[in-house]
Amino acid sequence: MKLRRLFGPLTACCLLLTLAASAAAPAAPEKTGLAVGKKAPAFTLKDQNERDVSLAMLLKKGPVALVFFRSADW
Repeated sequence: MKLRRLFGPLTACCLLLTLAASAAAPAAPEKTGLAVGKKAPAFTLKDQNERDVSLAMLLKKGPVALVFFRSADW
């Protein structure tokens, strides 16, 4: 009998907690990287042959598109 008396308020409490949790605003995603249209900072990286390659050197040849490939081996 006591269990039946607790069931109603307990159910209402769980429902209210669920509604409150779903109504909470999600955290804003962290902004990382460059905004669209911004220039990349100067950098130098190694190529596949261990030679230094700078952004400035590549830009002398024309526009540059950076592509980052995430490998499962990293």
